[in-house]
Amino acid sequence: MQKIIKVKVRFTRAVIFLIAVSFFASCVGHQLGKNNSGEYRKGMVVSANRIASEVGVEILKKGGNAVDAAVAVQFALAVVYPNAGNIGGGGFMLYRSAKGETNTLDFREKAPNSAGRDMYLDAKGNPIVDKSLYGQLASGVPGSVAGMEEAHQKYGKLKWEDLIEPSRRLAADGFKITAMQANELNGNKPLFKRLNPLGTALVKDTKWTEGDILTQTELSNTLKLIKEQGRKGFYEGAVADSIVAEMKRGGGIISKEDLKAYKAIWRKPVTGKYRGYDVITMPPPSSGGIALIQLLKSVEPFPLNKWGFNSDSTVQVMIESERRVYADRAAHLGDPDFYPVPQEKLIENSYVKQRMSTFNWQKASTSAEISAGEIAPREHEETTHFSIVDKDGNAVSITTTLNGSYGAGVVVKGAGFLLNNEMDDFSVKPGAPNMYGLVGGEANAIAPGKRMLSSMTPTILAKDGDLFMVVGTPGGSTIITSVFQTILNVVDFDMSMQAAVNAKKIHHQWLPDNVAVENKALDSVTTEKLKAKGYIFVKRGAIGRVDAILKTKWGYFQGGADPRGDDVAIGY
Repeated sequence: MQKIIKVKVRFTRAVIFLIAVSFFASCVGHQLGKNNSGEYRKGMVVSANRIASEVGVEILKKGGNAVDAAVAVQFALAVVYPNAGNIGGGGFMLYRSAKGETNTLDFREKAPNSAGRDMYLDAKGNPIVDKSLYGQLASGVPGSVAGMEEAHQKYGKLKWEDLIEPSRRLAADGFKITAMQANELNGNKPLFKRLNPLGTALVKDTKWTEGDILTQTELSNTLKLIKEQGRKGFYEGAVADSIVAEMKRGGGIISKEDLKAYKAIWRKPVTGKYRGYDVITMPPPSSGGIALIQLLKSVEPFPLNKWGFNSDSTVQVMIESERRVYADRAAHLGDPDFYPVPQEKLIENSYVKQRMSTFNWQKASTSAEISAGEIAPREHEETTHFSIVDKDGNAVSITTTLNGSYGAGVVVKGAGFLLNNEMDDFSVKPGAPNMYGLVGGEANAIAPGKRMLSSMTPTILAKDGDLFMVVGTPGGSTIITSVFQTILNVVDFDMSMQAAVNAKKIHHQWLPDNVAVENKALDSVTTEKLKAKGYIFVKRGAIGRVDAILKTKWGYFQGGADPRGDDVAIGY
């Protein structure tokens, strides 16, 4: 009996000791800004590349705010993630301060002043396939450098040069490429050689392998000029000369006047409510914000939580809402500076309810029944997104792109950066099928100085005045549905941020009239139930590469870095 008592005493002491150790570790974790679940108190950066995320966190640790870190990450991605990170492209930034102030910055590329609506058509008026996809003529006027300077001037704290120096150094000293990057560079070698006869750092005689050092001396020199002169170091002087010379070599039309005149624009966010959460997102010329609000309002009347993640009822409602929203996108959205976008009408509760009123549980709708509107050209999926929160709770959500992977495939000789091929995001020929069999909309026709329509959807959610989520993704036309499903995964299905990002997705975009499905997104029973109602499913690869941050009820930041890429979440 005494032995049993002694064992119990020892066991009790051991338990007390373990509790004390656990409590001490927890206290230390709180002091360090991290808890035992890998969540962080002081700040977080989630981006497509570990090195870029590290650069952003270092800026936060030095006292920079979320915008400072965003500027540093944007330029770092231009070096270490060249297929989508850029200084030769453009994008959108969504900002929310710790006090709840919101703003959006449009630094989308623009059509050059010499652009015309028929510039990619042959003598018979038919689209010339490669003209808007590859080479110098495919490029719009870049907006990224102007956007970052504009953001920094309005909200930044640290010195501009301190934000650019890490990227300049990375370009000069080089960095180790990942296995995924090695495969991409090798696969694109024939294209790079054809479009860059004067040579580029992205091509070498032997095959690239994981761990090889990619050094970009010309890009480093360009970043040095941007560091010292701001936007003038890019839009004027030696870099502008290099861009114009590149245009002349390949029949492009961007002029020095186009470059000097480019301006990023502050716009009012699109806002809405979903199950008590404030949703703040991007206005046109992004179609993403309006479409996201429409999608959320379309499914809000339905008990998704009760039905469950990717159940047949949940999926059916999602498909039917996506079908209607993408039909609206095709007919009504474009650059608001050139086209009267009916923004308020599209997100009215009564309008969304009316659009869903034709939904029939017994059978699939057909896209022909939903609308006779027109749809924009296919968007490429090689965009990149990053999400940042600082110690004070300021948040930034940025989506940026070159359009296609490695943009137009042209590296500006002497300046070392890739040109975008964003002109392909315009409707090359309104009213007639494009190279993909899709019909272009008049709202998105090419015009001098116009910004092309986009699906980029940087988004922030708040609850009762406090930050809740920062989210966004690359993925072309799948961006909107990827952000939509990630929000549902957290709000309706109570997933952690990482689980919500990892979850398999579906995608429907009105035309073509089928549902794209990631491998293992739906079980066989669900699939067969929906097939019986007339839905057509097509298997495809990865949908989206979401990078997101969730603020927990305990005040910690929880990262979600998409395993579909090399994406990494880093906090402190």
